[in-house]
Amino acid sequence: MNINIHYAFLPHTDADAALKFYRDTLGFEVRQDVGYENMRWLTVGPPNQPEVGIVLTPPAVLPGITEHEREVILDLIAKGAYGALTLASDDLDGLFAKLEAAGADVVQEPINQDYGVRDCAFRDPSGNLIRINQL
Repeated sequence: MNINIHYAFLPHTDADAALKFYRDTLGFEVRQDVGYENMRWLTVGPPNQPEVGIVLTPPAVLPGITEHEREVILDLIAKGAYGALTLASDDLDGLFAKLEAAGADVVQEPINQDYGVRDCAFRDPSGNLIRINQL
């Protein structure tokens, strides 16, 4: 039996900024862009992996979430302590330069980690922590 990752979910606080970042800066395809009332769900993914996607969701839209809980969630998102994702690239330094030129919020420049990985880290426009490993 094989088990694969199909979708990962990250919150967004601004659909247009998320779309610009994931589509225009990272080069992901937009697979779905679904709106309902004043909310918007975006599904993006790498062009070479049509079976893998990231669903960017409005934060704290579950029934039963109180306004206080919603505010706590938004604070955690902004601090990069709510959602996180690790990507991989065959050109970490080139991608880092592209992200930096686009104004991404850099958390860590590319370095060789003691545990054998070369990586960098930044925050997406909502504050989610995104790490990128060198393939």
